[in-house]
Amino acid sequence: MESGDGSGVQATATEPLINKTESTSFSLPIVSISETEEDRNQYLQISYNYGRRTIKDVPFAILFCLLVVCTFGFGIFASVNSNPHRYQVSAFVYNATSSVCSFDRDFPVVIDSISRHTFSIVKTSNLNSKWSFWEISVSTLIITVILIAPLVLFLLFLLKRYTKHLVYISIPLFLILPIFINVYWFVACTLSSKCSGTLPLTYRIVVLIFVFLLIGVVVWRFIVNWHRVELTINIIGVASNAMSRNIGLLGVLPALTLGLLVYFIPIILFLIYANRNGKIVPEKKSGLFHCVWKQDTWVPAYYALAILSMLWSVTAMAEAQIYVISGTIAQWYFSSDDSRPKHAMRSSLRNAFGTSFGTICFSGLLIYVVRIVRFVVDNANQEDGSRFLNTILRCGANSLFSAIDFLNKFTINFTAITGEAYCKASKMTYELLIRNLLSAIYVDTISARILSGIIFILSSAYAIVVCALLKGAMHLGDEAYLVSLMAWFLLMVILVFVVHVLENVIDAVYICYAIDRDKGEICRKDVHEVCDQLPIRRNRRVGFVS
Repeated sequence: MESGDGSGVQATATEPLINKTESTSFSLPIVSISETEEDRNQYLQISYNYGRRTIKDVPFAILFCLLVVCTFGFGIFASVNSNPHRYQVSAFVYNATSSVCSFDRDFPVVIDSISRHTFSIVKTSNLNSKWSFWEISVSTLIITVILIAPLVLFLLFLLKRYTKHLVYISIPLFLILPIFINVYWFVACTLSSKCSGTLPLTYRIVVLIFVFLLIGVVVWRFIVNWHRVELTINIIGVASNAMSRNIGLLGVLPALTLGLLVYFIPIILFLIYANRNGKIVPEKKSGLFHCVWKQDTWVPAYYALAILSMLWSVTAMAEAQIYVISGTIAQWYFSSDDSRPKHAMRSSLRNAFGTSFGTICFSGLLIYVVRIVRFVVDNANQEDGSRFLNTILRCGANSLFSAIDFLNKFTINFTAITGEAYCKASKMTYELLIRNLLSAIYVDTISARILSGIIFILSSAYAIVVCALLKGAMHLGDEAYLVSLMAWFLLMVILVFVVHVLENVIDAVYICYAIDRDKGEICRKDVHEVCDQLPIRRNRRVGFVS
């Protein structure tokens, strides 16, 4: 074993914890020594599990699958038993003889004629309307989608090769570009009679000052964290290098998101059909009978079931993406050479939706429950009599949620590497970080903010170019601002996703570095040179003996 960062662990492992005189007098410490030896051997064997993994957290996988099956089963039942007259209540009249609501067959003819007349009017108006704006909008968005792949690759190239130059060039633009946009819209709106008539001068000044205050807050945050810029540059460079070695993640992760959207389509249709389950019944109002819609009693329960299934699926898919990123990056990190391991993403996907599927469902359920409870706590009604009690409960709940977030921070990353169950992985991850004086909240540097600022500048520059082309070449009026805004939003969403992937790559690299440090090995020298600069925990080091 190399000495390196793990020399402290190895030295502790070879030194006796108690002397011989104490061991002959007391038998209890001898038992604890044997137990800690087993734990120590277990920790020193942490590495990527290339072998056959066993299925973990099976009950949560079964519960999730049962929930999905029930959602689809009751959804099919709702589709088959839907009432086609759900939105034709006005076509029913009360029959006093049979005391039921009967369908008026002459009413649909009126509806059909009205519908055909309305369609002909809409069609005629569409033919006479101006299509150039929509053609330009769709064409601009299509061109933006085509340019997304080259722009992302170019961004990764700049982040990998010229990280320092890009960051130091972008930091002044974080101030200059928002100020330019803020002053430009104020002047343009003042000169435009239509905009100035819609938005009075007082409101324009308030918005102008508010935006300047936001810019001042951003500048202040950068000034406070200026001493971390060099470290942030190195972290971004390491993450970009790891991302470029596993560029296929940028194709697999959007495919998983697209699969989730496809999975949502039938559930949304089931919800629509479930709303049509019921019957039209007579109801007496003011001495007269009217036909009203009465929904089946099980429909609200199905809505709750379907929404729960969708929300759990969202959090589980987010955890699955983190799992795939961590597994792929870990295989690259622990590989002998700098080349990308074969079938790394395939094996990570197989483990994510195979042996570790229950663990992913467990983590997704935990995150979902925490977010729901946090939302309820934050939006609880604060009555005058219980305001103090609610404040105390909110503080306690937030402390509990922070502890759960702390334990959950690197659990899925660790599970993707070792294949352990969720609870055991959470415990081992916490002890791994504590044992090596590392923190689970180190990512609270300005790396995410700098990356967000870079993609904001890139998207804004692209929108400015689009607006200039639309005004200069296409001679488009004020609609050019709307088209540019749509193009900016589309590009910004894609680049935010790329930044999110980079943040998860940083987490995966960090937990791999922690495993290296724990074993006293150096698999990636460039990663160790950067991560060794990270702040360590200042509290007393927790050893193997508690």
